Amino acid sequence: MKLIKALACSLSFAACAAGAQVKVGATIPLTGPVAMLGLGQQKAMQMYADKVGGLGIEYVVLDDASDTTAAVTNVKKLTAEHNVDVIVGSSSTPQCLAMLDAIAQAEVPTICLGSASAIVSPMDDKRKWVFKIPPNDEVWIEGMARHMKANGVHRLGFIGFNDAFGEAWLQGMNKLAAKYGIEMVAAERYGRTDSSVVAQVLKVLMKKPDAVLIAASGTPAALPTMTLRERGFKGKIYLNASIATKEFMDTAGKAADGALLSIGVGLVGEQVPDSNPLKQLNLDFKARYEEKFGKGSFNIFAMQGYDAFRILERALPIAAKAAKPGTREFRLALRDAIESVRDLHGNTGIYNFSPSDHSGLDTRAVVMAEIRDKQLNYVPE
Repeated sequence: MKLIKALACSLSFAACAAGAQVKVGATIPLTGPVAMLGLGQQKAMQMYADKVGGLGIEYVVLDDASDTTAAVTNVKKLTAEHNVDVIVGSSSTPQCLAMLDAIAQAEVPTICLGSASAIVSPMDDKRKWVFKIPPNDEVWIEGMARHMKANGVHRLGFIGFNDAFGEAWLQGMNKLAAKYGIEMVAAERYGRTDSSVVAQVLKVLMKKPDAVLIAASGTPAALPTMTLRERGFKGKIYLNASIATKEFMDTAGKAADGALLSIGVGLVGEQVPDSNPLKQLNLDFKARYEEKFGKGSFNIFAMQGYDAFRILERALPIAAKAAKPGTREFRLALRDAIESVRDLHGNTGIYNFSPSDHSGLDTRAVVMAEIRDKQLNYVPE
């Protein structure tokens, strides 16, 4: 995808193919607290092709600055001003949830990059337009819960963001805890921009947990990780997949050693068994990505960002047989085509969408890993 111009009064960009027929819009955070997510996805979008199945594609990418109101404004701008056929984004759960009404009103198929199950479930008239790249919370959490049970974790503490993302993880863990013999003994929240979590950590430690689950993303997750270790916690620390970044590990330093994550296969692709169905695809993408953006630049957000294109690559030619791009009929056909995607191997997992499942991923998308010396190490089950 060729970068040709900057959008006025923003840090976003637009890229066009000559004679473009399809318009793909995106709203992602390029600034603000969760910019780490959007910047990796922006790079992945620069690897999108200019043509798919003979269709030229124009891309318009806007910065939502990690803000829910801006994400909604961008949806309206992309649909009303740019007449896009499909939207990719936003990158985090709060933005994706805020966008649902505007997406449904515009009747534009959208591939969200946020993780919470609530983005696509329960299915209703709004969510029928929305699909999701990361696995549902339950898929990530199931991998963690299995590991906890196998390693003697009976009492679990929780520290998470005080927003939809953190709440989704807390509810998901609560649903699975009893199944795996785990008792949730404490649950504390904090803000993405907070500078201290000492009070929350002390409240959790008073309950003497065997392990603590941190439900956060990016570098803000380093704060409870470091505080737990500073306060002498010797138990296991579990982190969600969106924490698995170089920036987090650099910030948390030695405090992150021994922390455990359920992550996408691609982040430890060289280490997983050759029998893993996603291994070679991930290694190939990582090589292409790091050739373009530098060694060590590869991350989970880039993986997820590119999977949105894999889905479009499958669905766009199907929709084009039914209607002309730029029309309501094409958007309807594209929504149906995405929903019909089956057995699509992506970086994140194997997608099998259906009318009732717009996440489409199962536990094959997840493996366990441990952080040691700022590196991710595959943990065999």
